[in-house]
Amino acid sequence: MAKIDVKGLLDAGVHFGHLTRKWNPNMAPYIYMERNGIHVINLYKTAAKLSEANEALKKIAASGRKILFVATKKQAKDIVAEKVSNVNMPYITERWPGGMLTNFVTIRKAIKKMSAIDRMKKDGTFNTLSKKERLQVDRLRTKLEKNLGSIADMTRLPGALFIVDTMREHIAVKEAQRLNIPIFAMVDTNCDPNPIDFVIPANDDAGKSINVILTEVTNAIAEGLAERKSEKQDKKEGAQEEATPKVTVKAEVADAKEVKAEVADAKEIKAEPVAEEAKESTENAAEEPAAEENSKE
Repeated sequence: MAKIDVKGLLDAGVHFGHLTRKWNPNMAPYIYMERNGIHVINLYKTAAKLSEANEALKKIAASGRKILFVATKKQAKDIVAEKVSNVNMPYITERWPGGMLTNFVTIRKAIKKMSAIDRMKKDGTFNTLSKKERLQVDRLRTKLEKNLGSIADMTRLPGALFIVDTMREHIAVKEAQRLNIPIFAMVDTNCDPNPIDFVIPANDDAGKSINVILTEVTNAIAEGLAERKSEKQDKKEGAQEEATPKVTVKAEVADAKEVKAEVADAKEIKAEPVAEEAKESTENAAEEPAAEENSKE
């Protein structure tokens, strides 16, 4: 994994915190200084924490579990949707549906309802409805797609959550805590880092800052997915190699049987003339005494 470039973080404005009067004292270990009434984040700590988070995310991705990204603020929506869809992970960029994790069964029912509407449109059932009913179904489908379309492939609870702005997504944080799901988050100077398992101290308001952090994170996830794919490929090749010698042994056994049969045939062929010769010599031996008796008479 590539080393985090501190200069790149600086250029993206990751170090800009909130006004000093809005700060959370628990963020003091990650604050470098205060300038013009604004707290400045220590980027060396950001780079170290980001590297640590990337390692953990890489392992989770390599294990085959999903990582749910949550970012409903305007600055982060499009960036998250673009970056996360590239690594095929679920994300929430609209309103966080209450009970998304703690009441996941109900959320899955809503997703299945969306699939049922799609089936209705395919098999022609949709066209049998009245105009008003079709309009209502279309509206429901659009609403479900907007809120839950990006998590349609998430069939079980995620292996981790990645959150942009923990103050805004406090309900998601509480739900993940209740279910002991690891939380990764971009934490600004006005947020409480205590509930977060992997804190990434960073400016969570600027688009450039969010973009650079998510680029690093999604690259780590992509590496984890690539490792998983290569492991599967190696296992598949190993299984094929194990199967090949068995086939060879079977072929060798078959060849040995054929050789044995040929030897047996050769023995039979060789035995036939010998038997005939023995028969002829026996008959000749029987005839010779008879000839001698005749000569005596």
